[in-house]
Amino acid sequence: MANRVGWFEVVGQDGEKLRSFYGDVFSWKFNVPSPEMNYGMTEDAGIGGGIGQAQGGPGHATFYVGVPDPQAALDKIEGAGGKTVVPVTEMEMVTFAMFTDPEGHLVGLYKSDD
Repeated sequence: MANRVGWFEVVGQDGEKLRSFYGDVFSWKFNVPSPEMNYGMTEDAGIGGGIGQAQGGPGHATFYVGVPDPQAALDKIEGAGGKTVVPVTEMEMVTFAMFTDPEGHLVGLYKSDD
């Protein structure tokens, strides 16, 4: 399947508490490569994901879809009635963006190698 879901994310006001909750409930283990972000990534097999602390905004739970060109995807999304929430952002490990669908659901994009 092209443009498959490749990441999940749960962020809120207390990243450590959220990681503890999901770790206890589902036996998930996390690494925390960036303590200043208070964000931990899953260490287990399966779809990758992260649980952490919101950076100045409300918490959310979402999924990310891999696309070859995040800006082209945002352009198509906006043409179909979606709205850009986070423009294309390049970080050391990932290029990503976020949008809301016509009903306001938050969804992420990440640049894939597909």
